[in-house]
Amino acid sequence: MSGNGLVEALPRSAPRGWQWSTAVASCVTVVAAMAVAPAVHTAGTSMLHSSGKLERVIVRAVPGQVGQAEALVRNAGGSVGRELGIISGFAAQVPADAADALRATAVVTSVETDAVMHPLSDTSLTSTLASGPDFGSMASVDKLVGAPALWAAGATGNGVDVAVLDTGVAPVAGLSDKIVNGPDLSLDYQQGLPESVDAYGHGTHMAGIIAGNDHGSLADPNNFVGVAPDARIVNVKVGAADGATDVSQVIAGIDWVVQHRNDNGMNIKVLNLSFGTLSKQAYTVDPLAYAAEVAWTHGVMVVAAAGNDGATAHQLADPAYDPRILAVGAYDPNNSFTVGAWTPADFTNSGSVQREADVFAPGMHIASLRVPGGYVDTNFPQSQVGDRFTRGSGTSQATAVVSGLAADLFQRYPTATPDMVKNVLNRSMTPFKASPLTKLLGLDANTGTINGVKALGRSITSDGNGRQNFALSNGTGSLEAARGDAHLNNGTSVLTGEQDIFGNAWNPTAWATAAAAGTTWQGGLWNGQRWSGDSWTGQRWSNATWDGNDWSGQRWSGQRWSDAQWDGQRWSGQRWSGQRWSGDGWDGQRWSSQRWSATDWQ
Repeated sequence: MSGNGLVEALPRSAPRGWQWSTAVASCVTVVAAMAVAPAVHTAGTSMLHSSGKLERVIVRAVPGQVGQAEALVRNAGGSVGRELGIISGFAAQVPADAADALRATAVVTSVETDAVMHPLSDTSLTSTLASGPDFGSMASVDKLVGAPALWAAGATGNGVDVAVLDTGVAPVAGLSDKIVNGPDLSLDYQQGLPESVDAYGHGTHMAGIIAGNDHGSLADPNNFVGVAPDARIVNVKVGAADGATDVSQVIAGIDWVVQHRNDNGMNIKVLNLSFGTLSKQAYTVDPLAYAAEVAWTHGVMVVAAAGNDGATAHQLADPAYDPRILAVGAYDPNNSFTVGAWTPADFTNSGSVQREADVFAPGMHIASLRVPGGYVDTNFPQSQVGDRFTRGSGTSQATAVVSGLAADLFQRYPTATPDMVKNVLNRSMTPFKASPLTKLLGLDANTGTINGVKALGRSITSDGNGRQNFALSNGTGSLEAARGDAHLNNGTSVLTGEQDIFGNAWNPTAWATAAAAGTTWQGGLWNGQRWSGDSWTGQRWSNATWDGNDWSGQRWSGQRWSDAQWDGQRWSGQRWSGQRWSGDGWDGQRWSSQRWSATDWQ
């Protein structure tokens, strides 16, 4: 679940306890994404008047000031195009000689060329181009992290369940036979929308990276193969169709994973959190960090995104900033399989001397499964690759890669603890070559890229039990502080304070005690409120949930996710920014000619 602040629109029917006319409102939208720190500018609007030749650009504004930025573009003689709420920006045409002045204003954070993008059109991910392989394909990612060596040793994630706490997981090809449908804790469910569906596209993208499998030869680059192709995905949906969620929903989801990790033949050993907030309190009291620690102590390895706020963020995202769990940063292979060429992605949170990312994994332009007609698919069609795939960048994607590798290791070492697997990953990584970027991010020689080949060569107990001695969290801190700057806004009110999405009071001491005991859930009740259904047995766990008429033909057609369902004010860019789940991962800037030059990609 790595990244930065999303808002929620007025639902058709508010959950019980929500008072939309008061300060009590909705949820937080959290993500694994990149928050660009607003620059300090001094130029005024008078500098923007121009009559130069128009250029197509992507303008990013200070959150909440998109309207002012649009007015500046028009004042300069330009025109405003499609809003890109997910990045607090919009497409525009501006006079070439006004772009610099626009960048210098107080409400604009960046102005980048919106170049025409020609993504790969082949339906496979791995067509070899004139300049070499596609380093964002899963075939390349698997090779970069050494996954084939683990597969050859029989470690494919078989028998291991990975809980993906995200925006849902769609039963698309490559995943349809390996999804266990857990509870839907999202606002979609509270509003009566289809249960457990990923209408956003982020969770499906992560699940594909972790455990996608076309069931052909693992060695055939034309088959889509995740890092742990035989692992199973447990879908715990907390993000709505726009990505919106609150920290209270995420905590409830983690509690559910802990309490039900071995139900009905499940074996949840890994929890993927491609998500994060910038908490305003120490991890030793933070409730989200505490929930992650509880999962860890119950044998569930929590793999969390470091965040995409770059060097300006001097802490990792919550819960990755808790040193007891596994924090993941993203790296760029720079079109090379040579380790010395790899560099940290410039958007990865730098962290601090006390706490930086434990390991780094590929996180640039990763091509994974798309959700046809979903939010990302509709709003960022330039990220599509062929009929089945879409590209995304971020510590979200890197986190999913590491979750897959962890699942492989848990199959190989079924009695291993999370401490042991973290220890093996840490001790088998390959350090980055020192560079100005590693210095900027504050990375030391003990931080580097995951290496499945080296991990395979280490005994899980070669360094003892790997037990960690960091201070424990007690979880008695503030729910509001855990939200950081990521608050859910319904247009009139913001969810703040010590309360969950239903407006129920948050009692941290009582919750922390119940969480440690694994008793926070009573059927479908959590924090004294009904969040989902009571039943976790029977068809709910079977493949029947995902086949037949429910997911075929017209049920999963573009019409179902058409403009009639998701357009207008309810789903407009103004109401939904989506930064915490994706941010720059799908936007025009990251897919411009700067990133995808003809030289590199033909």
